[in-house]
Amino acid sequence: MDSVDQAQAKMKASLEHFKQELKNIRTGRASPSMLDNIAVEVYGSSMRIRDIASITVPEPRMLLLTPFDASQIGALAKAIQRAELGGVTAIADGNAVRVVISQMDATMRKAMVKTCFKALEDAKIVIRKIRQAANENVKKLKSDGDIPEDLAKKQEKNIQELTDKFCKEADEICAAKEKEISTI
Repeated sequence: MDSVDQAQAKMKASLEHFKQELKNIRTGRASPSMLDNIAVEVYGSSMRIRDIASITVPEPRMLLLTPFDASQIGALAKAIQRAELGGVTAIADGNAVRVVISQMDATMRKAMVKTCFKALEDAKIVIRKIRQAANENVKKLKSDGDIPEDLAKKQEKNIQELTDKFCKEADEICAAKEKEISTI
């Protein structure tokens, strides 16, 4: 696997990580993915919510969590409250937990958009670091005599094209998320 292929694989992985981060940023609608990073203490260990309950969206601003073991309702509600998702309330209700998402005001929307742009910038920094490492690898191969200069130039050009492509894709993903956050 040459430097270009390695860089592409790493950039693709960083873009996937960026997409996962954006899923956790709250929008005006309920989404089961907003609970992905919350761990619940059950049975003496830490587990993801998806592993101990089914999640449905009965209304645009409500999630309904039905635990596989009804004795875990309290632990589920506490874990969601501790996560401090901002404007999210967990209510233990019979055999389920209702997660009510409050209406976002303009200030909260701006804060979420700002968080989105920070995640974008972090993703671009990672992509640029991957480019830098790949270019250094190409220069080392060239200086060691393992590849000729014209191939090294071509690989550096391809690495830059990959960097531009992945940064543009990250911009587009962020713009879509910003639109989703701003939609009332």
